[in-house]
Amino acid sequence: MEVKRKGARRIIDIPPDILEQINRGEIETVNLTECLALDFAKLMNYALPGINDTAIAQMKAASELGWMNRTRLAPKLIYECFGASIIDTLLAHTSDNVRGWASGVVALIPNLSTEERLNRIKPLADDPNSSTRETVWLLMREHIADNIEQSIQVLIPWTASNRENIRRFATESTRPRGVWCSHIPKLKESPELGLPLLEPLKSDSARYVQNSVANWLNDAAKSKPDWVLNLTNCWLYESNTKETHYIVKRGKRSL
Repeated sequence: MEVKRKGARRIIDIPPDILEQINRGEIETVNLTECLALDFAKLMNYALPGINDTAIAQMKAASELGWMNRTRLAPKLIYECFGASIIDTLLAHTSDNVRGWASGVVALIPNLSTEERLNRIKPLADDPNSSTRETVWLLMREHIADNIEQSIQVLIPWTASNRENIRRFATESTRPRGVWCSHIPKLKESPELGLPLLEPLKSDSARYVQNSVANWLNDAAKSKPDWVLNLTNCWLYESNTKETHYIVKRGKRSL
């Protein structure tokens, strides 16, 4: 039986052989520390042997940028080299980071509807590796923000999925403020637009989803505290469950 590996807490403590395997795309990262230690240029070179030298040079030049900026850059370089035809190769890769890059390529394809774009990345939203799942919504965030009302309509059925990762994507990708990403002005000013996603999840059984719904409310509370207070009071009246109480308490933590 395979023993699950525990990741180091500091980059300096990552064993050299483990880091080399991560950089070659032979194994997945298991925590944020390993993601931050990743050599993007080396991983691109090993994962995509046909990529041109210019792309690798650009990735090397970006080595001092943060993980998020490099994660945004990688799909652009890949798309410029291969176009959309590379998506299946990325999706099938061992590396969690490479699989995540596929969503960035999808985000760059012109003339796709919001529904087509989100449905293409849906399998990645349910990826077993949390790094891939976070990369997916971060790389799709700009498109979702620019098309928020259409995105909400597409994501409503996702809240009824039997897969908690899919349900969580619906709220995490539409958070009014979010983390490491741009804000969504429409939802900051009119958080009620997000109710079709929030209502079905107000008593979700999965803590992963509960935390996302609570964080959505906490984001909204920074712009519209009264709205959050009114909504959570209604929820406690309509849904007197331990799950709803947890979401409400965590969602109001900044008030």
